Amino acid sequence: MALFGGHIKGNANWYKLLLLSAAVIWGLGFVLMKDAVGVVTPSWLLAIRFGLSGIILAVVFFKKLRAFFTWQHIVYGSLLGVMLFAAFWVQTVGLIYTTPGKNAFLTASYVVLIPFIHWIVSRKRPSLYNLIAALLCIVGMGMVSLQESLTFGFGELLTIMSAALFGLHIVYVSKWSTRFDVMVMTVYQFLAASICGILVGAFTEPLPALAAVLEPSFVINMAYLAVFASSIALAFQNVSLKHVPPAQASLFLSMEAVFGVLFSVLIYGERLGLRLIAGFCLIFIAIVVSETFPLKKVPWKRKTEEPPGDQPPSQGAQPRNLEPIAGQPEKLPSKQAATLSQQETT
Repeated sequence: MALFGGHIKGNANWYKLLLLSAAVIWGLGFVLMKDAVGVVTPSWLLAIRFGLSGIILAVVFFKKLRAFFTWQHIVYGSLLGVMLFAAFWVQTVGLIYTTPGKNAFLTASYVVLIPFIHWIVSRKRPSLYNLIAALLCIVGMGMVSLQESLTFGFGELLTIMSAALFGLHIVYVSKWSTRFDVMVMTVYQFLAASICGILVGAFTEPLPALAAVLEPSFVINMAYLAVFASSIALAFQNVSLKHVPPAQASLFLSMEAVFGVLFSVLIYGERLGLRLIAGFCLIFIAIVVSETFPLKKVPWKRKTEEPPGDQPPSQGAQPRNLEPIAGQPEKLPSKQAATLSQQETT
């Protein structure tokens, strides 16, 4: 596919545009998922969605699958698939008990969680700005989710849990995409997520009725979710995460919350009160604050414990491994060079 070809390679702005495009696609996906989950139960819905997406990408990237048919790609792609299914399953179940707008904005809180997950995985501790962002996000989520009786809805709780799982998935996609082919892992990821849906659905949910699956509105919704929200949008995300740091990438991905609320108001008829708007604004400010400022690197080892090769040589110490670079003259210590020059002149 030319879209992932060399003409955008190395240009981070193009990959940021791909991330923003994915956010728009997912924003509409929240509304369509709300309709689809009313027809088919969550596990079977995800099994169908990711199964179709995996088949589509397997056909498109068949040559890459043959070239990178290794157990490492299968294992790591499958691990990502388990994470992806868990995140989407919890989010989809939560969507049954809340509105698409709330589901979209609370899911976007994974952007605030990513710096803390990244701390564990990549040893970069959150900054003070990340802590401030987390506090703002908690207050904003409370304004969005807490009811008048100060009770926390089941749908909102599940959505926040899914946000943490999405954050974990994004961090590991970014980590492993530098070691393996991204699109090949994406194919295995979808197929593994589909298998998870079949297994969970077989033990916990009834089989979907054939008449409901063949209903035109459901077919249209699934076509959008499988082709655009999964195959295209997740491919955009996974490819871009190889070129854009996860914390910065999540800022663009978080815009799915804004588009989710917009489409929910326009299509689903969701009403926005002042408290909801204020909560959304706080969450969005938290997202911007968290992703605008860099993370700090954790000093896991003391300087005295670092290997000698990583430290500058002390005064009087002879440098080691002075092998000449190919094509360049060998550099000798000043005293030895002076002795050789005297010998040459004599």
